[in-house]
Amino acid sequence: MTDRSAARVLSVNVAVPRPDPSGAGRVSGIDKRPAGHIDVFAPGPDYGDGSGVVGDVIGDSKHHGGAQKAVYAFAREELDFWCGELGRPGAFANGAFGENLTTVGVDLGELLINQRVRIGTAELEVSVVRQPCRTFAGWLGEKGWVKKFSERGLCGAYFRVAVPGRIAAGDEIHFLGTPDHDITMTTAFRAAQGDKDAAARVVAAECMPEMYHRRMVALIKR
Repeated sequence: MTDRSAARVLSVNVAVPRPDPSGAGRVSGIDKRPAGHIDVFAPGPDYGDGSGVVGDVIGDSKHHGGAQKAVYAFAREELDFWCGELGRPGAFANGAFGENLTTVGVDLGELLINQRVRIGTAELEVSVVRQPCRTFAGWLGEKGWVKKFSERGLCGAYFRVAVPGRIAAGDEIHFLGTPDHDITMTTAFRAAQGDKDAAARVVAAECMPEMYHRRMVALIKR
């Protein structure tokens, strides 16, 4: 496990509404731009209940937003990786992958599901994985992007909001306790992508929200 003592938020980002780059007839919030700070809160339980970031925009309310996808984080190190991998140096600024929090100094793939962190005056809990979609692919304009991103397997992390508060660029990420299982975000992502062995581990740990747990059970039975 990497040393997390330097873990911090490099940038906090809020959406600039724009037409969905996939061509869907709706507004998209994937274009995130740095802000001085963000205020986070716990939205309602369903996707349609919106972002957990005040002033943020959710375009595809069928698949995004709500309590389990209140705040999204992605690592600066991964943005830099993709700049090099895709031959697009400097192309991906903080917020470029639609994240509210651009982090540095922590491997988000190693985070355990339900790990609680304190950032600024807020407390967040690692919740569920991000599944790449056509909006994401359209935004990057990269052929085969969904497959490439999925094969990499480092999807960032969605958080639920346990304690509302304010988060600013430069805030340290403090890790509060340790969940009593070994299901990382990377394992959960493999499960969501159809890996039955990973799904069996997730189900046995009983660490996911009910709807996501049921999906894993159904996957195993198929």
